[in-house]
Amino acid sequence: MLRLAIVLLVVALIAAILGFGGIAGTAAGFAKIAFLVFLVLAVISFLLGRRVPA
Repeated sequence: MLRLAIVLLVVALIAAILGFGGIAGTAAGFAKIAFLVFLVLAVISFLLGRRVPA
């Protein structure tokens, strides 16, 4: 998921440099969403992975 966010961010940067504002904005928005999903999944994984069975 983090890799997807980074790829979308690179696409957004390249599109912005080339002047494609709409595509850059959309890719940046999707990158933000992918990064937030990554953060949520990472926190859930960290919390559930730390439980010690009784």
